[in-house]
This record gives sequence, C-alpha cells and structure tokens, in this order.
Amino acid sequence: MTDNIPLQPVRHKKRHDNKRRDGCCPWSRCCGGGDFRPRTVWLGHPEKREQRYPRNVINNQKYNFFTFLPGVLFNQFKYFFNLYFLLLACSQFVNELRLGALYTYWVPLGFVLIITIVREAVEEMRCFLRDKEVNSQIYSKLSTRGTVKVKSSGIQVGDLIIVEKTFFPDFYHKGSCFLRTDQLDGETDWKLRLPVACTQRLPTAADLLQIRSFVYAEEPNIDIHNFIGTFTREDGDPPVSESLSIENTLWASTVIASGTVVGVVIYTGKELRSVMNTSNPRHKIGLIDLEVNCLTKILFGALVVVSLVMVALQHFAGRWYLQIFRFLLLFSNIVPISLRVNLDMGKMVFSWMIKKDSKIPGTVVRASTIPEQLGRISYLLTDKTGTLTQNEMVFRRLHLGTVAYGMDSMDEVQSHVFSAYTQPPHDLQASRAPGASKVRKTISSRVHEAVKAIALVHNVTPVYESNGVTDQAEAEQHYEDTCRVYQASSPDEVSLVQWTESVGLTLVGRDQSSMQLRTPSGQILNFTILQAFPFTYESKRMGIIVRDESTGEITFYLKGADVVMAGIVQYNDWLEEECGNMAREGLRVLVVAKKSLTVEQYQDFEARYVQAKLSVHDRSLKVATVIESLEMEMELLCLTGVEDQLQADVRPTLEILRNAGIKVWMLTGDKLETATCTAKNAHLVTRNQDIHVFRPVTTRSEAHLELNAFRRKHDCALVISGDSLEVCLKYYEYEFMELACQCPAIVCCRCAPTQKAQIVRLLQERTGKLTCAVGDGGNDVSMIQEADCGVGVEGKTVFSSVFYFASVPLYQGFLIIGYSTIYTMFPVFSLVLDKDVKSEVAMLYPELYKDLLKGRPLSFKTFLIWVLISIYQGKRILWLFYPMVRNKLHSVTELLSLACYIASLVFLHEFIEIFLIVTSCYLMNLTHVNKWNPPSYSKLTS
Repeated sequence: MTDNIPLQPVRHKKRHDNKRRDGCCPWSRCCGGGDFRPRTVWLGHPEKREQRYPRNVINNQKYNFFTFLPGVLFNQFKYFFNLYFLLLACSQFVNELRLGALYTYWVPLGFVLIITIVREAVEEMRCFLRDKEVNSQIYSKLSTRGTVKVKSSGIQVGDLIIVEKTFFPDFYHKGSCFLRTDQLDGETDWKLRLPVACTQRLPTAADLLQIRSFVYAEEPNIDIHNFIGTFTREDGDPPVSESLSIENTLWASTVIASGTVVGVVIYTGKELRSVMNTSNPRHKIGLIDLEVNCLTKILFGALVVVSLVMVALQHFAGRWYLQIFRFLLLFSNIVPISLRVNLDMGKMVFSWMIKKDSKIPGTVVRASTIPEQLGRISYLLTDKTGTLTQNEMVFRRLHLGTVAYGMDSMDEVQSHVFSAYTQPPHDLQASRAPGASKVRKTISSRVHEAVKAIALVHNVTPVYESNGVTDQAEAEQHYEDTCRVYQASSPDEVSLVQWTESVGLTLVGRDQSSMQLRTPSGQILNFTILQAFPFTYESKRMGIIVRDESTGEITFYLKGADVVMAGIVQYNDWLEEECGNMAREGLRVLVVAKKSLTVEQYQDFEARYVQAKLSVHDRSLKVATVIESLEMEMELLCLTGVEDQLQADVRPTLEILRNAGIKVWMLTGDKLETATCTAKNAHLVTRNQDIHVFRPVTTRSEAHLELNAFRRKHDCALVISGDSLEVCLKYYEYEFMELACQCPAIVCCRCAPTQKAQIVRLLQERTGKLTCAVGDGGNDVSMIQEADCGVGVEGKTVFSSVFYFASVPLYQGFLIIGYSTIYTMFPVFSLVLDKDVKSEVAMLYPELYKDLLKGRPLSFKTFLIWVLISIYQGKRILWLFYPMVRNKLHSVTELLSLACYIASLVFLHEFIEIFLIVTSCYLMNLTHVNKWNPPSYSKLTS
C-alpha cells in the first residue's frame, strides 16, 4: 500500500568543470545525446517533455555486432609484434615469395587469433547477459490506469515509479527514508532523505497524477553530493514552490532501507550519476607484451640490415629488391611465432596457478592476459571502506579527564548509570551528607552526564522491524529490543548509541521533533528537539538543542573534532594531551560538551537563527555566525574513542608491501578525519612519519601557497580532499604529481569515482610505472578499469556485479602449428614452472620484489647479451655442421651422430658431465648475464 506515503525531492550543485559526454555513435544527438541541459519534468506525464532524453538502458559492452571483429583485430594488430606475423603470413600468397606450405604460417597465427576472438566473445556475451538482466528488471508505475508493470528499459523521464528495497534510476521519492550510497561514494552508512512538504497532504499516492505540478532540475553532471532544483504546484491558490536539495534525491545504484517510496524519474540511461561516474572499459596489454613488442622492432631492424648485407654481397644483381624480401622471409625465424604461443600459454598457466593457490582460496582470475603484471607493480591504490576496514565501529574508550574507561571497565560505567536512575531520592540526599564520598559522587554524576550527552547528540533513528518487515505501528509501542535497528548517516554515531544502550541508557524513539530514552529501570525520558545542527566538512562538529520534558531544562549539546572543540570548551589542561594519546592508538576521537540555556537565552537565539535562515545573501555565513554565538565557554564532558576494525592482516600486509618498494595510496569517498584515522590505524603511515593535511583550497593562489608549504616537508605523508585535489590538478598538475610521487603514502578523501580513475591515469602518465587498484564496491570500478592491474575483493559493501577490466577465457582446441612451433615451445614453456626462491622466502624477504621492478631480465642490456650468446652458439653449430653439408653426407652423419650420442649416454655416463662442462657450460658461464652481477636472492638459495 502506498496511499499514505509522503513524497520527497533533491538538490545538486552545478559543476563548472562538467565535461560533455557525447554518445558513442554519431547519431547520439538524435537518440537523446548531445549537450546536457536543465529540464522541466511534469509529474506522471512523460509525453510533455521539452527535449529528447536517452533510453533507460545500461550498455557496458566494448563492441556491438558490427564492430566486434574489426575491433578485436585492430586491438591485436595495432602492435608491431602481431602485425609482423600477419604480414609474414600474407606474403605467402605471393608465389615468388612462398617458402613452404601456407599452414606453417597461418595455423599458428590463426590459433592465436581464435583464442583471442573466443575470449573476447565470451566476455562480451557475459556483459550482454548482465546488461539484459538489469534492463529487464520489473518496476511498478503509477498511471491513469492504476499501477502497471514496466521494464527498466521502458522507464521514461516523468514516470511515477513505486520502489521497494532495490536499485533504481535517479528520482525524487515520496516518504522519508534512509538509503545507502556505498556503490556511488563507498560510504556504507545510512543517509536520511526527506519529502516534498506540499505533497504530503494528498490523500493517496494516485492523487499525484491529478495535481498540476512539475520539477525543474539542473543538467545531468557527475556530482553525487549536490543537486539544485525546484518543485512547483500550479493548481494551488496561490501556486506553491519548494527548493530541492540532495536530501530529496535517490540516485541510481543506491538502496533504500525499508518500506516503499514513490518518485518521479528525472534522469535515465547515460545521464544517470552512476553511469556518468563510470569510465569506458579499455583494452589492456601487459608490460611484457609491450617490451617484447619493442624488442621485436629491434630484431626486425637487424633482420632488414642482414638482408641488405646479403643482397649487397651479391652486388644487387638481378631482381635484388625481390631478393631482399626473400631474405627477410628466410631469416624471419629470428622472431619465431612460437614466442607468441609461449606467451599466451604461459599466462594461461600463471592464471591457473593463481586460481588454484591454496593460500588464497576463492581467488578468481578474470584477466588471463595480464597476470605477469603483478610482479611489476610500483603503486597500489586501495579503497578504504570494506577493503582496508570492515566498516564496523567499536566503542573503545571514554575519557573524563581524571579517569578513563576502557573495554575492561565498562561494567563500572554501567553501575554509575544504573545508580543515577535507580537511587531513591532520600539516598541522593544522604550521598550529599558531609560524610559521603565526594569523589564518588562527582565521578558518578560526571559519568551520567557524559553518557546522557552521548545518547542525545547524534542523528541516529531507531527503526523497528519484525521478520524483516518494518512494523512501526506495533513494535514501536513496546520498544522491542529484538526488533530495533539503528540507522544513521555515520557508523560512528551508531556505535556510540549502541554503547549507551550497553551501559543502560537506550535510544528507543526519534522523529524530527522529539527523542525518547529508556533508563535502566525502564522509565521513558522524553526530549523535545528544538534545533539540530548537522555535521559538515567545514565545521567538523554537530550539535543539538533539546528540552527535557520532565524538568523543562534546555541544553545545548555539541560534539566534534578536537581541533575545533579546543577553542569552544572551557579552559583545561588535559584535552590536547589525551586526544593525542588516543589518536596514536588509531582511535577516532570526539569531544563532547554541553551548555545549559535559559528560556530567554534560547528564544533570543531562535529569533536570530530564523532571521539568518531567511537571508537571501550570505545565508550560510550568517547562520554559522548565529550558531557560533552559542559555542562559547561550553562545559567539557568527555572524550570518546571509536575504532574502525581493520580487515584481517591489513597491517602486516601494508608493511610487506612497503618493504617490497610498493607505494600505497588510499583513495576513499569518506571524510577527512575518518580517512586519516584509518591511515594511522592501518599503519599506512608509520609512527615516525609526519602527516601533512592539505588545507581546503578553492583558488589558484591558495593552492600555490599550500603546495609551497607542503614542499618544505620531507618524508611526510599527505592527506588531501577531492575538492582541493581538483583545484591543484587544474592549475599545478605537474608540480603536485611531482611532490605526491615523492611521498611515502597518500590519502585522498571525499573522492568521486571519476577522480579515483583520474589519479590512476596521472600516475601512469607521470611515472611510467605499473599501478594496481584494489576495491570492493561499484564506486571503485572506474579506478580498477583504469589501473594496469585491477583487484576486486569482497568486503563489507554490496559487491558490484559489473567489472569491465577482465575476462575468464576458456582455452580449448586442437593445436596444429607445425614442427617449429611445437619443438620450440616446450623448452621455453617449461620456464613457467621455474622458481627462483620459495614462496616462504619471498614473504620473509619482501625486498626481493624490488629486483622485479627494475625489469632486468628483459632489459636492453640483457637482450643484447643473449643476442650475442645466440650468435656464438649459432656459429659453433654451423662450424660443426657445415663440413657435412659441403660433403653431402649430412643424412648419414646425422644418423651416425645421433647413434653416437645415445651410446655416449649409456657407456660414457661417467665422463659426459665433464665433457659438457668443458665444451659448453663453461663457455656459457663466461657470458652469463648474472656472472658479475648476481641477483639479490643468490645468497638465499645457495
């Protein structure tokens, strides 16, 4: 039933840097693409649209039916390594250049291409099926014919949709509710969404179709934290207009907590915030492939030179230009096609070994084309929530200045709270007698005041559910503990309220104007919420003014970060020291204070506050000034310490990565204080390293000053917000990246998904190093796609079902690639199973990983040495074989030499080792790459 469901709106800030996102085809403008513009949307009347809007379909495929084969072939042959073999095979169609059967060239090449095409086809089909499943989801729509069913792909701008606990396109919804946005910004906390006031007086939801109303909304953009719009009802007398903000929206890829909402669709298809924050998938190629591609060009150049020399020795006689091509073909085995087969098969085995590794059970390799990238990673970029942390907050400490309570002494806090609400009045008088313990009375009252303040200063709402279905009408009457679930915009606040419940003071009810607490004796305390001041990034604090209905006392409670609360509370000599001690333990510290107000004081404040909220110019500044008039000489009550539990083995893992020479950057959509605490707690920032918190900057001059301040610090980790990062990259991209790459660790907070991908891309461009991105939610997909190697983990969040960066190929087929391919494949392929050191040794000495970062096994120097070795070996073989060819006895001598070799293995086994050492191995040792420069692991394996 949706008859009594209230309706709700939205707000978004206009982005001046919003980039044009054209469609993927030249006809995108005809399909509703082109430049994004504001729109007027009539409720329930999509036919009244003033412009064309894109269809509400999701398409994550890289190709379509017509572009699949050309696209796959282009991605293969745009590299010289593959193009070389294609030209080689095509040359055999010319009779004058043919050297053998066509299959000896085309079968190996065809095998490689078939593997690639099948792999891409499988991934495209999986992506198509996922898109089809999403586009075919059924929703309920309000229409003049009543409630009808409609597919997701059939939803249009202006439709009124009924939604229950599911994902959905961007819309305004009817009914206050909580939703989670972890797939957009990585935050798993519940966010409150409010209704449009003028629609709440309608008898039923169906009456929305009878009124004449519309929504004016800003143009689509990537900003998920802001919205600008208005709601207008024209058939009223007078007409009613309301402003819409982010508090009135429900974006796509968000989840509502419970109940049912009704909303008008504003954006669809590629105009969705979630789609605009997702980058297009790109074709990835491994670093080894690129290096081999470069070396192939060198070999081809050498091949051309040798061919010219051979023709020159013949004095360019006859059709010398044709002879050049023939020599090119004759010497083409210098770059054997079996090398490509070896690479593909080796990567397949590497992927299979990773999947079957018992030490990392459940691992799924979705990219068998780039597993070797894991051995060359220089930068690891990781999400925070659900990846480094479990996003489960646990209350750890209550500090009152003279006494502190940890997890092992919470029973003492509980006894103080119990005595405060259960001690009879005459016992309270007795406790004030001269002989009573003054210390005990003081501590008890201070504990009680602190717990009471923590139970009141928050934005938490208790919701009662029965068998998974909200039943407020019955469950809330009895405040059943088993049915209660806390919902809030911050998991920190939930942990605080859960802690007050554990010590005896329970939040049992709350709405926009009142709050109810239950004491240990079962008594219900009623408080009226007079004003509430939510937390903001600028203020770093939140407050609330409540009136105790039993006594009439008006109290202003405030909690916030120590850096701002230190100047608000009364003078004390312990706040700074204890905050530092708790922060070093990795705890999130909040300072709680209070101030008692008389009726006259509150009425004076309320009048000034209402007047400031009505201001047209500088409204936010005037409102903040009025609130700050209360924030003076407040009584310091306590400090609270909350710990965000880390994932298993996060600290030793980060330490191993750091010792291996890998720099770790944390990119998160969470708040600055939260990200900083997690960085300390996870030891992303070591204890002996300083942290530079980048000031919020909005202009070029501010960014210049802050960059200079940061430049003067050495071996210092950096913490920066997404907004400040955007300003720095706009004006000082090169300077900022130069400083950032010198930092031991970087923490970027309040990052949008596209910003995460932008940081990865800049790292790749500025450093030329390989990057790896790790995340667990849909907001991490863009970052994972952009990185050279992407890792998706199952963390706390709802895991995204769409990952574009990889595929799981199935290699099946019959290998007919000729004698040379098979003969040369297995000796080289056997190196896949080679191990320099044991895995235990590698984990014990992570510094060994630094050798891999240098890329010496495939450097130009190493390549040149092995080329010289191969020339030497070729000369020795030719020197032994040439007399047999000259005397035309090669067939007989081949059989004879084979028989002698077999006989020598049987009869001369005692001498064969010495012979090999003298004639072959010793000569090889003279030119061995690592003879004078042994690897760092040589001492560990000796």
